[in-house]
Amino acid sequence: MKLRNRRVQALIAALASVVVAATAYVLINRGEQQALAARQAEIAARSRKVMPFDLERTTHQFAKAATGGTQTVTSDDPADAQQVKLIREHLTAEAAGFSKGDYGDPASIHGGEMPGLRDLEQGHSRIDIRYTEVPAGARITYTSADPALINALHAWFDAQVTDHGQHAEHG
Repeated sequence: MKLRNRRVQALIAALASVVVAATAYVLINRGEQQALAARQAEIAARSRKVMPFDLERTTHQFAKAATGGTQTVTSDDPADAQQVKLIREHLTAEAAGFSKGDYGDPASIHGGEMPGLRDLEQGHSRIDIRYTEVPAGARITYTSADPALINALHAWFDAQVTDHGQHAEHG
């Protein structure tokens, strides 16, 4: 009888531990989701001060490649000539700035400690940055032979997708 009671007590203790761990996981996960949602709202507010187009009517796409990647911004409505014009003006200016190591706009939106940002600023002369128009928007293509800069670019893309939430996606 004593052995059975010990087993039951051990089983109850194990189940209690599982319940406590599961509850902690749910609470931590909920807290992380709330923190991410708050960060994304903050990023959207900062973005509106830097980007002239409407985030709610455009999509950012970040596609990684072995030699760098592409950043494409398009109007959700290809017939919205005003959004397309604003996207193209903004990305033209961004590509010119990035080519000179000026990543001030992303820093003002995402913060100066954004992953990859400092490496891209310092290594800008080893990154080929090209602007092109695409239907409904524009694209910036980043190409480098430097693996460290490619990694920095990929980290920068990941941070943008996370920070922009519903306004961005991996390509």
